[in-house]
Amino acid sequence: MTYLLAGDLGGTKTLLRLVKAESPDRSEFEYKYQSQEYTSLVSIAQEFLAAARTKLGANIEVQAACLAIAGAVIDRASYLPNLDWHISADELQHQLKIPQVELINDFAAVGYGIALLPPQDLHTIQTGQIHHNAPKAVIGAGTGLGECLLIHNGTDYQVIPTEGGHTDFAARSIQEFEFLQYLCRQQQLDRISNDRVVSGRGIVAIYQYLRDCLNVPENSDIATVVKLWESQSEKLADPAAMISAMAISKTDPLAQATMQMFISAYAAEAGNLALKILPYGGLYIAGGIAAKNLPLLTDGTFTTAFNDKGRVSDLMSKIPVHVILNPQVGLIGAAAQAGKLVDS
Repeated sequence: MTYLLAGDLGGTKTLLRLVKAESPDRSEFEYKYQSQEYTSLVSIAQEFLAAARTKLGANIEVQAACLAIAGAVIDRASYLPNLDWHISADELQHQLKIPQVELINDFAAVGYGIALLPPQDLHTIQTGQIHHNAPKAVIGAGTGLGECLLIHNGTDYQVIPTEGGHTDFAARSIQEFEFLQYLCRQQQLDRISNDRVVSGRGIVAIYQYLRDCLNVPENSDIATVVKLWESQSEKLADPAAMISAMAISKTDPLAQATMQMFISAYAAEAGNLALKILPYGGLYIAGGIAAKNLPLLTDGTFTTAFNDKGRVSDLMSKIPVHVILNPQVGLIGAAAQAGKLVDS
């Protein structure tokens, strides 16, 4: 039986999925791994394929693999700084004995996947005015910030990966200027990228700034988790998740202020991306933070900041904006690309 291997690799987790070549949209076997518990992608893939053969039978033949990487892919290779992993398509091909292996940027995989999502996997937060074959854009905050573009070539959409998440963070108010200076001092940097602000660690950084500079009282439960995170003594501590949960439940003023500032910065960068391509085919918000914080993205904070672009604000209000609810959209896109490797 011929199978395809699809993967979505991030700094936090690695998702692998096995599908049949004739039905790449249906998972036959999949598993999630904690990336930092492994020293390489090869070791994860070998463990996964061994488990798949135990469950599905030893006659599994993987014909092609497409793996989405949370980083730039250059000459069939990529480096993940958060994991200190060097990943090579040629090495994977040799070590795993798979005839065809392709590495793509993780947000390129999302770009390939959005066309395959059913309507229920999207939540529209701005209807806009969709234009047939117009450009599309994807942005998503998680461990870091990813962005990609989709341009129609007359036949289909071509996905263009970017490293747009590493562009400079642009402060828009006195408070954001003060936050920028705070972050430079705290992290001993002279430049702050959007990746450091519009991400999970950005939520914690905003929280620390509001706590330290504005003297907003802390909730004792959050304070305990944040201190563990600051001391790096507890890998399981996730202050961002607790902060956003308390903001959604409206049980902590500091958490609410943190998430309002974060959502506004997120929307501003989404708007910056949109201005560069005018995605009247739709701007799609991916990543775990958006789907988990849907109430905060739909209370008006996001659309207000997204559309607030001065003389061109009217253009922004006509761009359709959707939140991707399916966390496996990258796997879906990677599986589709693996299928194309076999067909080519």
